[in-house]
Amino acid sequence: MASLPMPAWSEQTLRFPQPTPVREAAMAPATLTALEWSVVAMAEKDGLSSLRDRGRFLSALGSLFGARRPRGLANERLEALRRLAVHAWVYRWNVPNSELRDFLAAGFTQDQYQLVQNSIGQARTRRAAERRRAAR
Repeated sequence: MASLPMPAWSEQTLRFPQPTPVREAAMAPATLTALEWSVVAMAEKDGLSSLRDRGRFLSALGSLFGARRPRGLANERLEALRRLAVHAWVYRWNVPNSELRDFLAAGFTQDQYQLVQNSIGQARTRRAAERRRAAR
């Protein structure tokens, strides 16, 4: 019976490939600060009208009669979160691409987007169950 000669084991052939390093940020769970969570909660009460600019006519009437409407948050990052959260409360997962782009451009991540959406979905489910229990 014939056999092929075995090559000698070298140090190089015994080395296993090293796993590619994983960034620690990718492993950390997505979180929001307490202030950011309060913005998400506040967005539930804000309507879609809070996202639109007032026209000239309404602005003139507002200045004439002194009616003031809040113009959003001063912090651009928190305003991007508020705008996204308002859309999420109203339209659920059907958030406009432009709002999602602004959210990500403000420094948030896809994981944080999913965290906000899941949180809003759980709140909706919990409130619907409470309404059903109260109706009984």
